[in-house]
Amino acid sequence: MATNENLPPNVIKQLAKELKSLHESPPEGIKVGVNDDDFSIIHADIEGPDGTPYENGIFRMKLLLPHDFPQLPPQGFFLTKIFHPNISSDGKICVNTLKRDWNPSLGLRHVLVVVRCLLIEPFPESALNEQAAKMLLENYEDYSKHARLITGIYAKPKPKQKSGPISESTTALNVDQSSNTSVATSGAVDLKNTTVPSAVPVPPCSTTSSKGGPNSTDLATAEAGGNLPVTCSTKQQPVVGGVNRKEGVAAHPSKPLAEKKKMDARKKSLKRL
Repeated sequence: MATNENLPPNVIKQLAKELKSLHESPPEGIKVGVNDDDFSIIHADIEGPDGTPYENGIFRMKLLLPHDFPQLPPQGFFLTKIFHPNISSDGKICVNTLKRDWNPSLGLRHVLVVVRCLLIEPFPESALNEQAAKMLLENYEDYSKHARLITGIYAKPKPKQKSGPISESTTALNVDQSSNTSVATSGAVDLKNTTVPSAVPVPPCSTTSSKGGPNSTDLATAEAGGNLPVTCSTKQQPVVGGVNRKEGVAAHPSKPLAEKKKMDARKKSLKRL
């Protein structure tokens, strides 16, 4: 529990209970900030009531509790600039609840609700801002227009910064593209500057896979109306018996000669019969 020389221990204990209640079930349009180290200063954010010149605004205020609280009322101040008959230019609040109508049995919840109600129904008869009070009584439209202007300038909540998923995705995409470009560049073969032995034939560009036919990806591309990818390679194809397999020539040129000798031997045997 917080300790404070300005307030008696029994008052601090009571305030702790009340602040806990305000935190767990805050009044409409009011959010209380608690400083555990100093209960003599209470901060609150008040939302501008709908249908008033203060709607869509967030007003920060504070209550200063005197040493004799709750026998004496707290003092109220608006920290956010506001154009209101009962609030001075330096933010001091004038309301009967904090003066002659104060009662020690009234708690912080009651005070905060009264202050918010003041934004709904001002009392120009006990004004601290004479200009606002005069405009309110003589021309409400001008008063409302000016109050909205001040609210829009000083009391607008700060917009939340967006993380920018699109920009992050774009950055990631650019990184991937750069990586792919680097890999493609480093893996490219300069055919012009590649020296190939004259005794070894260089196979031409082919649209077939390593097994001699188009792979599944190439077939899907062809069915979609695209062209089969062209891949160039400087690797020598397997050569058996001095003949390139890819040229469609028999790997063993002596095999047909042996078959022919067998056929001639059979013919000679038949002639003897």
